[in-house]
Amino acid sequence: MDPKKTRKAVALAYEINSSAPRVTGQGEGFVADAILAKAKELGIPTRTEPELVEFLMQLKLNELVPPKLYAAVAEVLAWAYELDGKQIPKPGAEQ
Repeated sequence: MDPKKTRKAVALAYEINSSAPRVTGQGEGFVADAILAKAKELGIPTRTEPELVEFLMQLKLNELVPPKLYAAVAEVLAWAYELDGKQIPKPGAEQ
């Protein structure tokens, strides 16, 4: 199999009081499939962003997303919130 064609997936979580989203899962091949299957099972929207995934795959598990990726990750999170019909939480706002 061509290494450029290997499926890759990264799971992110964002807690309201956190400074940035955190990598909560990542993997290639069967692990990527398992991450995507779990997201589907839980009703979590997924999006294909190969270039962003390549950058996020370089991070360690539980590492915060670095500032240089904030804009790209924020775009994906905003898309996911909109898809779910939820308001995007504002830092410091009461939930």
